[in-house]
Parts: sequence; C-alpha cells; structure tokens
Amino acid sequence: MTGGLILSIGEAMVELSQAAQPGLWQVGVAGDTLNTAWYLRRLLPDAWRVGYLSRVGTGEFSQKMVDFLDAEGIETGFVGRDPDREIGLYAISLKDGERSFAYWRDRSAARRLADDPAALSGALSGARIAYLSGITLAILPPDGRARLLAALAEARAGGTRIVFDTNLRPRLWPDVATMRQGVEDAAAQADLVLPSFDDECDFFGDRDPQATLDRYLRCGAGQVVLKAGGAAVRFAGAEGQGIVEDLPREVPVDTTSAGDSFNAGYLAARVQGAGIEDAIRRAHDLSRKVIRHRGALVREAV
Repeated sequence: MTGGLILSIGEAMVELSQAAQPGLWQVGVAGDTLNTAWYLRRLLPDAWRVGYLSRVGTGEFSQKMVDFLDAEGIETGFVGRDPDREIGLYAISLKDGERSFAYWRDRSAARRLADDPAALSGALSGARIAYLSGITLAILPPDGRARLLAALAEARAGGTRIVFDTNLRPRLWPDVATMRQGVEDAAAQADLVLPSFDDECDFFGDRDPQATLDRYLRCGAGQVVLKAGGAAVRFAGAEGQGIVEDLPREVPVDTTSAGDSFNAGYLAARVQGAGIEDAIRRAHDLSRKVIRHRGALVREAV
C-alpha cells in the first residue's frame, strides 16, 4: 500500500496515571484505539493519514482531547459532538508493572459514536483501513453495535480492510456470552484479528493457541496474529501460518499500552511492505520500548 486513510474507531478518555513523585497524578488523553492511532501516526510517513472516529462532548476536557489529536497530527473531522454527554475518565494503578483501572464512563459521549449510520458510512467509505477493538463494541448499546458492524460490512465490500483487536473486557459487557458473540461477530467482518491468548483462554476456554487461531478463522477472519504477552507470536490465515519465537523479553514498568503499540507497529510495518514475521518482530520491539515507561503514549519509544 502506498498511502491513504487509516481510521481508528473507539473511545478516547481523560487518563489519570501515577506520576513519578508519590502522591501525585498526571493527566493525559488515551484509550486503546486512540493509543494505536497515536503510534501509527508517529510510525508512518505523511502519505498515510490517520483519523479518529469517536464522539465527545462540548466541555473543556472534550475540547482538550480534540486539541491533543490535532496537535499530534491525527485527523479529528470524524469526531462528533454531543450536547448532553462528556468525555469519559479512567485512572491507572500499577503494581509490579501490571495495571488495574478505575473507570468513570457510564455516560460517555462515545457510547453514541454509532448513532448516525450516514456519518459512519461516509467516514468508512474513504478509509483504506478501519481499526476497532472489543472495547469499541462493548461501550455501544446493542443497536449501536449492530449499526457499526453493518457499516463495517458495507465498507469491507467496498474495499476497506477491517482490523480488529479483540481486547476482551468483560466488565464493559452485559455478560460474558454477549461479549463472546459480539467479538466473534466482529471477527467475521475482519481481514485481520489481533487477539491475546491469555484473554482468549480465560473467556473462550481455548485450550491452546492453535485453538484460538482456528476459532477466529472459522468465524471468517482473513488472518489472525495471536499475541502472547511477549512470548512466541503465532499467526494463521490467508497469508500462511507460522510462529515467531525467540522474542526478547522485557521486565515491564507499565504494560498499559503493550498491545496497542504492538498493533500499531505491526500495521505500520505491513502497510509499508514488511512480511508477517518481520512485522511481528518490529511490533514486539516497539512494545518492549513502550513498557519500559509509565503511561500509554510513550514518546521515547518512537
């Protein structure tokens, strides 16, 4: 691919993370699909546009998010405004490099990002690649999920490549059964699925990585690249099957954006002509750099 629009779809939130000085917190803007868009923008040449499709409010923090995206070179023309709702908030707590989250997002404006089918269709029709996650689906009401999946199917028929990170977060779904169905419905529309084996094992009961690969291929995914928390990465699908081993390990300071940055590194490498195995190694190297630092968006890593 020589260029075009990569459209990332989801929820951006105000992020509170612990500062280096005990007792202090720092304020940022992040969210899984926003994180990937941010890394993509820094990894790709200007021939590639990176946009963000979401919905925010009209208040100060919502405007700060839009201003941040503009400053980072991420297109904001796909961000809708909601007069009745505001941007969500989350806080990250860390212990031994692993993170836990507290969320304030029940009335997030992003829950309405799929309310306008015409706007969805128009945005996706101009995209070479559309990127979303299981969190994107989880925050939407059932009719919103259905509209988004229908728009993705229409876009894919028109030539847009759909990339889906399963990002399983059961607390955001009504129940695990609904989560499983929603995730597999999205995988059926995807040219590339990017699951993480630990989550798939926990919530789908996959006995081994091959079971995860096979399940998503049965759903209809074109290709699956299965992350494993820094261990060997397996892939299978239309472009072949294999495993990338001997990946260097890293003791994490903060794993907040490990998967999001991996996805960006992989996509950036692939659209610039790298093969699957080379792209996996590049993605892993970026993720290793990211987890050496606190926070989701690590400028030192790119």
